[in-house]
Amino acid sequence: MTASATEKVDRHPAREKSPSTLASELVALVVAYVRQETVDPIKALGRFVLFGIAGAILIAVGGTILTIATVRAIQAEAGTHLRGSLTWVPYVGGILFSGGAAVWAATRIRKGPR
Repeated sequence: MTASATEKVDRHPAREKSPSTLASELVALVVAYVRQETVDPIKALGRFVLFGIAGAILIAVGGTILTIATVRAIQAEAGTHLRGSLTWVPYVGGILFSGGAAVWAATRIRKGPR
């Protein structure tokens, strides 16, 4: 027989530990569990959140530029027809363009897999 086979195996190591040691081990175990189940997944999702925020900012800037381009195109093409009391018409066109784009984007939102 080997030396390890003849040694008595202690099946209850917790009985030899003091209550303060057990409490500190419990706290360490709970902290490790919380970190594993909450903090680590949130850190893993951070990259996707970052790309989502960057994409949202780029879409907002692009939408704003397209709306201003729509207003300027209406102003340029209308020439002298939208002068005086009708200067607000190109801005309504920009609002309609933005509203149409928002409605189009909202209709593309779906729940679940396609």
